[in-house]
Amino acid sequence: MTAVPTLVRAGKTEPDIVSRKGHSTNLVGVPTGLLASDAFNRARLPLRIAGARESNSGLFKMLDRVGSAGDAAETFAAYMEVVFGLHPEQRGLELRDGARRGGDSRRRYRSSYIRLIRGWAHDSNGPEGAVLKGWAESRFGLFPTYHKAPLRRFSSPAWMRYVEEKMCSRFHGNAIFGQLDLVYEFAQWSLARFQPEARCRRLYRGVNDFDEHPIVDFDEHPIVERLDPRTVIVTLNNLVSFSGERDIAGCFGSYILEADVPFSKIVFFNGLLSAAPLAGESEYLAIGGDYRVRASYY
Repeated sequence: MTAVPTLVRAGKTEPDIVSRKGHSTNLVGVPTGLLASDAFNRARLPLRIAGARESNSGLFKMLDRVGSAGDAAETFAAYMEVVFGLHPEQRGLELRDGARRGGDSRRRYRSSYIRLIRGWAHDSNGPEGAVLKGWAESRFGLFPTYHKAPLRRFSSPAWMRYVEEKMCSRFHGNAIFGQLDLVYEFAQWSLARFQPEARCRRLYRGVNDFDEHPIVDFDEHPIVERLDPRTVIVTLNNLVSFSGERDIAGCFGSYILEADVPFSKIVFFNGLLSAAPLAGESEYLAIGGDYRVRASYY
């Protein structure tokens, strides 16, 4: 393994968004500064989005009666279809002619968590990615640090583009943030139910901007602290992709960041849903902040 080169900071002004980390309030009951810290990741504290499970207690009572992860995925998808009026095709099911409810052949697509996750898989800097980052900002209090470009100032053109996309009316109907709350809570339930002995997962992220002389406009992974030649603390976006496989992560960059991600920060993972929108890259979506990572050339 080759040591990580030093990141030059001379002459750079610390970005407002990175230095402030996030809002003073959130919906998980943990101070945002603590949630954003490496100390939180090492403590592996549990998180709950206020009211999400309480207002959907019937779902979790049904889940407690299932015997396998596959049955749980089908139960969750069916519940979401009924409660949010989602067409079955939006969760990856093919219907034969005439099988639509009431014989109605028209397709009434509504804002859907599946559409957002699939959009993220295609391009995390697209409109769907902005909505997901906006949800993470709303629920966990963390500011995004990158969307098409570094988000350094609240008044910057990059920040305004992010705000415009995260408020896009195409995706904000049908209580979309409530849908995403349930995706997160279902992921937490699933991890606790089927992996009860574990509290974190070792995940990998391939990057290209981890260089000795970074181009400022593409500096997506700023170093907060260097602990040794291979171990650093970096600030990651408020919602960030990892891979469960190191070799797959290597396809996305010449540097590999290896992190122990606490279960409480995992929002979505391959195998959680029957539709499997992130299956191809063994992808995980996680809440960001400062992470202690072991970095090396691929």
